[in-house]
Amino acid sequence: MTSTQLKQVETKRLYQHIADQIRSLIQSGGFPAGGRLPPERDLAQQLGVSRPSLREALIALEIAGAVEIRKGSGVYVCRMPERPTAHAFAAMGESPSELMQAREALEGSVIVLACARVTPVSLAQLRATIDAMRAQVKAGRSPLEYDRAFHLCVAEMSGNSVLVRMVTELFDERHSPISSRLSGHSETIQTWGVALGEHETIYRALEERDPLAAQAAIRMHLKASEERWIEGS
Repeated sequence: MTSTQLKQVETKRLYQHIADQIRSLIQSGGFPAGGRLPPERDLAQQLGVSRPSLREALIALEIAGAVEIRKGSGVYVCRMPERPTAHAFAAMGESPSELMQAREALEGSVIVLACARVTPVSLAQLRATIDAMRAQVKAGRSPLEYDRAFHLCVAEMSGNSVLVRMVTELFDERHSPISSRLSGHSETIQTWGVALGEHETIYRALEERDPLAAQAAIRMHLKASEERWIEGS
């Protein structure tokens, strides 16, 4: 077999496979246009998948224009969806739940290194990001810019430029189509207020130079963020 006969293997994320199953059910007439999909719990059981993965699949279908998610009402079929191409799926981004799990693993290790290199200057920079977040929340605006600055500041305290780049790349993945749409469904000033308190806990652990407390605090924060992101959609 020559190289010209070989075809690139298509790889899909789990939420993409689930979205394909739902799309097939719609196309076969199982869910008519204008109708409402079964409740999330029932649909997850029918498909044999977790509810977070199902939510991601529904967000992907919403981006594709196949369904409309109406908060407090349900998920409605908009039209007969075409099969998305591999490129269209890839462009939607990483699984938001897997993304947050990766951040929890990475930043939980990074902050241990940061604890050993805490300085008055780095603490002042970290405090400035928290104060800026609080001002944005108080004004009713998203503090995402300063949330990013907080996490990058912690990464920079580790003294490892490779880790800084990895933390940056994972954080910025939240701007992908699927993560952006998911955050639009779930993030509110109230949820940001809760996150602000979690940042304060992380700051105090760094201030005390306690690596175990700092690691526990940032992992708890990122796990809670994942739950707010996914559960609140």
